[in-house]
Amino acid sequence: MAKKTAGESDETRLKKKIVERGTDHKGAKEDEALRSLKKRLKRTQRKRRALALRKKNSASKKTAAPEAKK
Repeated sequence: MAKKTAGESDETRLKKKIVERGTDHKGAKEDEALRSLKKRLKRTQRKRRALALRKKNSASKKTAAPEAKK
């Protein structure tokens, strides 16, 4: 795989592609491509949200652990 640019995340790139392709519908092949782009976007959003939740939960456990020792 190629190196990812630091300036633009996958999520923003996918959003741009969906907006660009959403304006003109050619046929079934275009719909399949658009559908797969939307699925990829949802997958990246899920990953981002899950990571944020994991970080939030681990941070609260780290702060709660020293209080329990007191």
